[in-house]
Amino acid sequence: MKAEREFLRTEDVPWRATSTPGVEEKVLSRDEDDPDVLTRLARWAPGLDTSAAGVIRHAWAEEVLIVEGALRDLTLGRTFGEGHFACRPPGMAHGPYRTDEGCVMLEIRHRL
Repeated sequence: MKAEREFLRTEDVPWRATSTPGVEEKVLSRDEDDPDVLTRLARWAPGLDTSAAGVIRHAWAEEVLIVEGALRDLTLGRTFGEGHFACRPPGMAHGPYRTDEGCVMLEIRHRL
């Protein structure tokens, strides 16, 4: 289970590099027993292209809200921007993506 937090100021959480070059994160909450279960802000650098990774699938459910910028789903041939929301069950194919201007997304990951 995620730890209790009462109105954390996201400005006080530092951006940290992830294992994906060009992606930084602010982890807002995480299940210490299951590190894939988390809530975070993810910031993608301008020009990031995830084509090399191909289509993405993962074992957790994911909800994503774009809060700044835009990204293009290269499979769908569509660009999504601020205010667009996705809800993906475990195993759902998505991406790859490219962002020309960069973007910030709120991601919520959980197990079913």
